Amino acid sequence: PMTDVAIIDTFREAGKEVEIIWQPDIFLPYHPNAMLFKALDPEGKTLFEMTVYSVGGGAIKIEGDADIESEDIYPMNKMTDILEYCERSGKCYWEYVEECEGPEIWDYLHNVWEAMKEAVERGITREGRLPGPLNLRRKAAQYYVKATGYRDNLKSRGLTFAYALAVSEENASGGVIVTAPTCGSCGVVPGVLYHLWKSRDLPEERVLRALATAGLIGNVVKENASISGAEVGCQGEVGVACAMAAAAANQLFGGSPAQIEYAAEMGLEHHLGMTCDPVCGLVQIPCIERNAYAAARALDANIYSSFSDGVHRVSFDKLVNVMRETGHDLPSLYKETGIGGLAKDYQQM
Repeated sequence: PMTDVAIIDTFREAGKEVEIIWQPDIFLPYHPNAMLFKALDPEGKTLFEMTVYSVGGGAIKIEGDADIESEDIYPMNKMTDILEYCERSGKCYWEYVEECEGPEIWDYLHNVWEAMKEAVERGITREGRLPGPLNLRRKAAQYYVKATGYRDNLKSRGLTFAYALAVSEENASGGVIVTAPTCGSCGVVPGVLYHLWKSRDLPEERVLRALATAGLIGNVVKENASISGAEVGCQGEVGVACAMAAAAANQLFGGSPAQIEYAAEMGLEHHLGMTCDPVCGLVQIPCIERNAYAAARALDANIYSSFSDGVHRVSFDKLVNVMRETGHDLPSLYKETGIGGLAKDYQQM
């Protein structure tokens, strides 16, 4: 939501002026989320140009680079294979992550968790208007205060809403957040994990292991489909975030590898077909509210899976394939262009 602000401010700091021309109807072959940079001399002659792609989750690819395709870190990128490996070896998903990433992954995830916590804690104290033409007020502090006045279930659900809103509102105002898996879906995983960490008094070690599992789920989707709203719609952002959070929660509640996979499957399945139609092109309406609602759905998926033995008909891998196909079938106006769906008839002011 703050792409233009970040670019303009950065160039101004260097004493340069820049003009941004938005052309949401142009979709380049490699990825629809692209930006063409051109440097012009005083006479308007092009001195240099570069096409850059934002492929989801903060990953940037530059056209022409040899490494435009990321190197595979995980030898297995299908959940069915990873689940079978865990069942056969007796290991957990987070142990597979450590095997592939090395022990240094825990320092990295510690930094991720710290950033998530700080985003929640900033967001639940801030009030006022969010930047942009929609004139939205922040809601996280209000939800937090109201939630603390309830007991048990209502309090738990209200706090989950508040924490997810807090991070999403930080994103909308240019604050530091974690792409989990994307900026537009950044409130779901920290909303769930922060609530469970606070309410269950969990040690950090267990939260980091849950984060490792959540990251594995996101990576499987990124490898086999997409986490970019511009490519597959919001199912690839909020839907995947819900799957990640559901898996992490289920692990924290003692779920088996099969139950964790089932929780992730439900978190994504019930977001199938969700369009990415931000009003005025801002990650505010309906994005912020979707984060809060998906956090609650992730906890529901965890509970539902916990009542089962983890056996179910539609595998996570099958669902990811369906999500990819569904995303490709969605018309482009429902994929981050800000001109269809809920965004229709709203113009940038």
